Amino acid sequence: MTSEEDAILRLHQAHTGMLDIKTDFDIEDRADLQKAYTPGVAVLSRMIAEKPELKDKFTVSGKLVALITDGTAVLGLGNVGPAAGLPVIEGKALLYKDLANINAIPLAVDQVSPKEIIKTIKNISLSFAGIHLEDIAAPRCFEIENALSEELDIPVYHDDQEGSAIVVLAGLINAAKVVGKKLTDLRVVINGVGASGLATARLLYAAGIKHLTLVDVHGVITSEDYRANDYQRLFAAKLGTPQRMENQNIHDAIKGQDAFIGLSTGNVINRHDVKQMNEQPIIFALANPHQEIAPEKAKEAGAAVIATGSSQYPNQVNNILAFPGLFKGLLASGLKKVDMDLQKAVAQALASVVAEPTAENIVPSVFDERVVPTVAKAVVDYASQSK
Repeated sequence: MTSEEDAILRLHQAHTGMLDIKTDFDIEDRADLQKAYTPGVAVLSRMIAEKPELKDKFTVSGKLVALITDGTAVLGLGNVGPAAGLPVIEGKALLYKDLANINAIPLAVDQVSPKEIIKTIKNISLSFAGIHLEDIAAPRCFEIENALSEELDIPVYHDDQEGSAIVVLAGLINAAKVVGKKLTDLRVVINGVGASGLATARLLYAAGIKHLTLVDVHGVITSEDYRANDYQRLFAAKLGTPQRMENQNIHDAIKGQDAFIGLSTGNVINRHDVKQMNEQPIIFALANPHQEIAPEKAKEAGAAVIATGSSQYPNQVNNILAFPGLFKGLLASGLKKVDMDLQKAVAQALASVVAEPTAENIVPSVFDERVVPTVAKAVVDYASQSK
């Protein structure tokens, strides 16, 4: 164990995690006790029994987000199980509170069928103002989010899908400006078409980028590729990906592309691949802990703009830029759905934080204090325009 790992363990063990429950009211005498607890709360219970929607006004349910994982797809680790997924969502709960003053509680669920997870979340949903899904593998995550979004009257958000897609689009908006190309003219190849990759492809398509090629572990995905899941095949059909491309690997598919979006694993492309792209190539090598290509190698091969998921390099594409401000806006506005138009609006607002993008500055820093209020305002503005 390294000294850094030891320090991390000591920190988390000292506090038994990173979260505590804090009170908003001090009980100092019997009168306080009667107001905060029995018999005073009977007043609230009677009111809420008659009008259940009042719970959001008079109880913590109106400001509490559920952070839920089954640990089937933890970034960089894979399927580590529900208990091992808890540190990730606990960390995100900390970020919610620290960056946006949002109360979020981490919850781990067993790796049961999607239908059981859907039922479990529905059964506890009255306690929450929103649902944040995290680290749930594809394709089960698609079924779970779709069902919950349709059946619950609170916002449902999957950070690996919507969060990743929003920040990638924001970065690509500014990267296109840097290389002097029109966003909607870009030819984009996406390597890694799990939850993040497919959601990103959908959002880029909705933003007007129609020249998209999807590549997964078996190669280019087409509508008739039996190795792909239904969600991947349906989107490939929408793109009109020719069947003849099915056996092409990433080294074939990257030729003549303007942008490479990597949401996969380390070291899958090389210098030669970058040189096969169009002039002024854009490389988003977002895999962690090892990028699809080392930024130094991509730059040597002629990449004009390079982004990673790491804080070690410029242009860190990180979901922290999306979810705290997004939920702050959702709770403030009462908006119930995180639809495609909202995602586009948030991505555009996030991109606008960087007034004059450069090759090494296409997305704001995760510590930029303008990010959360800008994203939250975009959500509130979208909600008001949608009414």
